[in-house]
Amino acid sequence: MTAVISVQDLTMRIGARQLVGSASFRVGAGTRAGLVGRNGAGKTTMTKLLAAAAVAQGASQAAADADERHGLEAVEYEGTITCHGSVGYLPQDTKVGDLDQKARERILSARGIDALMRRIRRAEERIASTDGQAQARALDRYARLDHEFTVAGGYAAASEAARIAAALGLPDRVLDQPVGVLSGGQRRRVELARVLFQRPDTLLLDEPTNHLDHDSVLWLRDHLRSYSGGFVVISHDVALLRDTVNQVMYLDAGRGVLDVYSLGWDAYLTQRSDDEHRRRRERANAEKKAAALRAQGEKMRAKATKAVAAQQMLRRADRLLAGLEDEHQAEKVAHLRFPDPAPCGRTPLRASGLSKAYGSLEVFAGVDLAVDRGSRVVVLGLNGAGKTTLLRVLAGVEQADAGQVVAGHGLRIGYYAQEHETIDTQDTVVENLRRAAPGMDDTQVRSVLGSFLFSGADADKPSRVLSGGEKTRLALAMLVVSSANVLLLDEPTNNLDPASREEVLRALRGFEGAVVLVTHDEGAVQALEPQRVLLLPEGDEDLWGEEYMDLVALA
Repeated sequence: MTAVISVQDLTMRIGARQLVGSASFRVGAGTRAGLVGRNGAGKTTMTKLLAAAAVAQGASQAAADADERHGLEAVEYEGTITCHGSVGYLPQDTKVGDLDQKARERILSARGIDALMRRIRRAEERIASTDGQAQARALDRYARLDHEFTVAGGYAAASEAARIAAALGLPDRVLDQPVGVLSGGQRRRVELARVLFQRPDTLLLDEPTNHLDHDSVLWLRDHLRSYSGGFVVISHDVALLRDTVNQVMYLDAGRGVLDVYSLGWDAYLTQRSDDEHRRRRERANAEKKAAALRAQGEKMRAKATKAVAAQQMLRRADRLLAGLEDEHQAEKVAHLRFPDPAPCGRTPLRASGLSKAYGSLEVFAGVDLAVDRGSRVVVLGLNGAGKTTLLRVLAGVEQADAGQVVAGHGLRIGYYAQEHETIDTQDTVVENLRRAAPGMDDTQVRSVLGSFLFSGADADKPSRVLSGGEKTRLALAMLVVSSANVLLLDEPTNNLDPASREEVLRALRGFEGAVVLVTHDEGAVQALEPQRVLLLPEGDEDLWGEEYMDLVALA
């Protein structure tokens, strides 16, 4: 059977807003499609629908233990989605599966090998803890399980999973830890490794390069280039799209249309520009002709003998305009200005001797940091070095095992969490902002949300249905109303389209308070113009120098 996802006449709506109308496309073997469009256009919603259809139709896929309907409660859709073969789905949400499961087992579970390994371990434990006939039975059971594991290709598969994990920056010490103690970036890479290890016929990947270091991104590009199945990838990583896709699906939020280009990335950009010029030219010509017909028709309507001809001219003018394709509307970008910082003392935030471990995995130890008024610090370290954990400790979300965090005079922290933990997914968009700004009335709250492109019904929708980019916009809006004088920013440019990313960087340049930044984005570091750098897990602090820029993409 040819592996394929076939979509016919798909229309998606959230409330009164239509995301896309009458979209049709096919993803078969060799289809390498990039799904692009501005934040909130409906890209994540579309891939969730495809994944949910795969589950409903029995297509095996790597996130089968997750609820693929999560976040689709408010979505209404019409049309037909047909899935054949196996489908692997990487969602933006990394909090899926059993958080007590070891990371290695999580990856192996994509092919069911984890269950065999657990049975083998139990047999080993029985051998070690029994003697006599019980031990003989345990040895016999172990031999049978080992044979079953070998026949299933378990040893080769375990080696393959380890190779994929290592390529994505997951060493053995991380793979042997429960998923729940890993950082957001590590969990994300575990899920990506799991989907790739599954080797499905069709991949659905939502922002797969988030939290990957430079080497891992390069490896992923090579892997996708050589992938024999089909895939749909949502990404704002232009280099990834340029290197891997042979088809581009552009979801135009303004027109509510999915344009499909069977072209590579650079050819798509040229063709899309040409299409826009053509649409504008056709509309201008049609409007000119329609205006002339209407003018003539209005003159003729006054004469009874020419009334019929006049009506025909007016109807012809209407048909000229009705037959036109909609023009692409300029994409709106959320206007962002970080808050004027509240007055504070010379050192509003200080940490000394911070240490943190999860079980046997030490994250960092002996970290000292003084955040002076208006200072700018970038935190660097390899994935898993504790960058996110440090920001959570500084924000008071998590407690250190040792050391202390001291709030100085007038401290107001604004914390941007990479996993958007500051957003209550049980509340609506407007309810989240009201909680962040209790002193603002409803008109003011909705005005702020409007500047972040949450207007009308969008402000009242549940936060759980938001895409990654929309959650980023909401989290940033909550920062804007906080009057924070110390911003703790953990990957603030993830999930953002290029225009929105530039707006965040512009706001970062203009903020007058203190900033502690964790990022893989070299542009964000350049916008910050840091004065100091903190290196984890060692906790070494140094004055910023351009030589550290080489570490940003690797960190």
